[in-house]
Amino acid sequence: MSANAGSCLAVKFAPCAETEPSLQEFADEFFEVVAVDYTDDGQEQLVGYMRQNAKEDAMLEAAQKAGIVLPEYEISLLKSDDWLADNVIEFAPVEIAEFLVYGVHEKNIDVKDKIGIKVYAATAFGSEHQTTKCCLQGLSDIHKLIDGVSHVLDVGTGSGILSLAAAKLWPDAKIVAVDIDEESVTVTKQNAIDNNVEKQIAAAYSDGYQSAIVKNNAPYDVILANILARPLIAMAGDMAEYIKSDGYAVISGFIDEQTDWVVGEHEKCGLRLIKLYKADNWRAALLRKG
Repeated sequence: MSANAGSCLAVKFAPCAETEPSLQEFADEFFEVVAVDYTDDGQEQLVGYMRQNAKEDAMLEAAQKAGIVLPEYEISLLKSDDWLADNVIEFAPVEIAEFLVYGVHEKNIDVKDKIGIKVYAATAFGSEHQTTKCCLQGLSDIHKLIDGVSHVLDVGTGSGILSLAAAKLWPDAKIVAVDIDEESVTVTKQNAIDNNVEKQIAAAYSDGYQSAIVKNNAPYDVILANILARPLIAMAGDMAEYIKSDGYAVISGFIDEQTDWVVGEHEKCGLRLIKLYKADNWRAALLRKG
């Protein structure tokens, strides 16, 4: 029997603008699996999964020992024969533009005329998120606009979905995929191997554009940044600096009410809005330098 057999408890913490690093570190240490979801108003919601027999008191005691004051939370029971597989790992194949994103658990997937992107789903919590879908549509549009792409940068790569898509659209391109989360870097490397594009994708830790690997491979034909509104604005100048003249960028992670604010800051840096993508209350923008 699987070690994860049976139901589990899901602990959903109150949404916030940005999860405190200390809370994230505690959650990664205490829970079996941790996910960060995004609400329709752009806030982060930390969710921890633990076995059904786990005790709330144990969580509170561990938090106290770690010096963490837990925000408000709700605990719910997820009934299942195998909670990890049913509630965390598996997700249905998702079709976006010419792409088909699916989990490694799919054994007999038929991609047909789509570009298949195989993802290690246990950490691919963003695979079905609206911002990811918008970014893939943006990538598809860039592919129709330009052919000669040699360098791509994916800032905040997550599980590497956008990097994988770029590698398959431009087989001769070199993709630099960076994230501030070491686990994301590890998962992106594995996903690159699973998709046979590991020779194209260099995944590494970087706080935005600050690492040597980002600087040494600039300028870029295409830059992708699916993060959140505030870091997008903070890094707008870096994006403009590291992208080629006439290069394209796709930014996402902001909601309708933030569009003018986010896009406006990029326009101040010399990036022109080409197209806006909408999915529920989430937005993405296709930009061009010059």
